[in-house]
Amino acid sequence: MGDFHQNGIVTTLHNLADRATEDLEYDLLHFSHFRPMGLILPSLFSELEGEALPNIIKHLKEVPYLSEIVIGLDRADRDEYFHTEQFFAQLPQHHRVLWHDGPRLMALDKELQALSVAPREMGKGRNVWYCMGYMLATGKSESIALHDCDILTYDRSLLARLLYPVAHPQFNYEFCKGYYARVAAGKINGRVSRLLVTPLLRALKRVLGPIEYLDFMDSFRYPLAGEFSFRKDVLTDIRIPSDWGLEIGVLSEMYRNYSNNRLCQVDIADIYDHKHQDLSLTDEDNGLSKMSIDIAKALFRKLATNGTVFSPETFRSVKATYYRIALDFVETYNNDAIMNGLKLDIHQEEKAVEMFAQNIITAGQQFLEVPMERPFIPSWNRVVSAMPDVYDRLIAAVEADRAEFVADQ
Repeated sequence: MGDFHQNGIVTTLHNLADRATEDLEYDLLHFSHFRPMGLILPSLFSELEGEALPNIIKHLKEVPYLSEIVIGLDRADRDEYFHTEQFFAQLPQHHRVLWHDGPRLMALDKELQALSVAPREMGKGRNVWYCMGYMLATGKSESIALHDCDILTYDRSLLARLLYPVAHPQFNYEFCKGYYARVAAGKINGRVSRLLVTPLLRALKRVLGPIEYLDFMDSFRYPLAGEFSFRKDVLTDIRIPSDWGLEIGVLSEMYRNYSNNRLCQVDIADIYDHKHQDLSLTDEDNGLSKMSIDIAKALFRKLATNGTVFSPETFRSVKATYYRIALDFVETYNNDAIMNGLKLDIHQEEKAVEMFAQNIITAGQQFLEVPMERPFIPSWNRVVSAMPDVYDRLIAAVEADRAEFVADQ
């Protein structure tokens, strides 16, 4: 049971009454006549063979209000693409698989690369970006949700609560961020959000002084949640990062493009668990180490676009301030865990803080050394300007892949 407190400058929609999923879906089915709804599922092929995705599909089969489901498929060869089509064929909703490694989409990507309007690296950001473009191309959905395919504790109520704020005809929200307690199997998880993002935001405010953007980011209860929803118009002008700064980058774009009263966050789950990244203490190119560097750089870049001037001395001050705040958080979370009968390894928590502190310096150095780094993928408005028929060609490529699959059956 959540509280009703409104913290920060972004509206929070709580779970105050455990309203039945069927009641929410009844409303959403009615809303769908005015605002058709869609879902984006960015997926690796390996996730089809895991525990989470089959359960997600089992729940999605019972969802009555979706007009469209778009699956972004990464790291799959031809046989694996065919297997993916068979896997998702059980969905009763209209759905399409975007085979990102297939020759047709790769050929289109090569043309967009030549025009300098394509993602520069593989990853979730690229996957999501192409799915967003496909949603714009079909025009089937007015309200769209996105969530990951590795949620072990998935229930269709998560999707209902995530879509509700942007689907309700009387609400004016353009974007909604999901949040939840990262508690599962008797443990408090979510180290990057708990021990990096929040204390880093607090440290930046202490070092740099009052900045509305930092207050905005600090208003989100779980800023790294991979679940969010939006109105279709949001997709045309958003620029998303291709690295681990995706979630921070999306929030930053919402801050740039919309007033705060058009944005909200919603409690979507009591228990949430998904696959966990390695800490990667000795490898800054992988796991939580790379994630922490990308996230820190995303924050530094956004602050710089708002006029903040950084220097090596600034980053040293931020790192020292962060370290003290983060260690205090370790004690806070340990007390919270003890009171709730949960497990928390203080030694591992402090090792994570030490690594994050070092990576703040690393991120700062990279930020200063490569001032022309452009991790953001261009907006679809710009892509259409560069290639006016891109939507038609995107649909044609996806349909041609599907026709080949159907012909092979």
